[in-house]
Amino acid sequence: PHATAAGLAVLRDGGNAVDAAVAVALTLAVTHPQAGNLGGGGFLLVRMADGTTTSFDFRECAPQSATAGMYLRADGTLDDDKVRFGASSAGVPGSPAGLHLALQRFGTKPLRQLAAPAIALAKHGFPVDQFLAEALVEEQKALSRFATTRAIFFRGDEPLRQGDMLLQPDLAATLQRYADLGPDGFYKGVTAERIAAHMKASGGFVTEQDLANYRAVERAPLRGSYRGHEVISMPPPSSGGVALLQMLNLLEPYDLRGMG
Repeated sequence: PHATAAGLAVLRDGGNAVDAAVAVALTLAVTHPQAGNLGGGGFLLVRMADGTTTSFDFRECAPQSATAGMYLRADGTLDDDKVRFGASSAGVPGSPAGLHLALQRFGTKPLRQLAAPAIALAKHGFPVDQFLAEALVEEQKALSRFATTRAIFFRGDEPLRQGDMLLQPDLAATLQRYADLGPDGFYKGVTAERIAAHMKASGGFVTEQDLANYRAVERAPLRGSYRGHEVISMPPPSSGGVALLQMLNLLEPYDLRGMG
């Protein structure tokens, strides 16, 4: 709801859909940590009112030190824990770069304005909702392993419950540096130094150089057709766009209405 409100406020203030998407995404990074993210990546497909269409690929990248055997034990078996949990599981984040690139290309509002709701919610807190409370219980075992996640999402030995206030001052400061400086406020300077230091201390692979080298990519979208309609979808490395066009093309010969 907080993210929806942030997006609606942008639209009511004359912003376009890209402006609203950035505001929503940054707010979700604060209020919906089980899916919203600053430290992850994503895709953004855009079609402007004049028909201009493009896509932005800001998936996470492997660090420069990555090797084929980086997640293997000495005996050659997969270390699933190292793949899925902690600093070792993280790639180079893409979201801050991708949202900024989309905003540069098509946005009309300044990043500071769009980040303001997220910063306020992180700094002053908000009540944990039903969905976050359930997610914290589901992920309790993993979150309790790390002092950093315990400090944010736990009260004592128990995860925050519905109605408890979630305060994230460090995240507010990270968002503020990003809002003030754009990607340089995330991929360089204080934030990059802290990410790299935590990686080094915790068995991760991402370095300051990896962060400084990250670039989001603008790509031509996939185009297909379904019953006379043009379908525009996300290209690789997304699998969803390819799968969507395949499914529609397979369904097209069938009388779906007649099949009930």
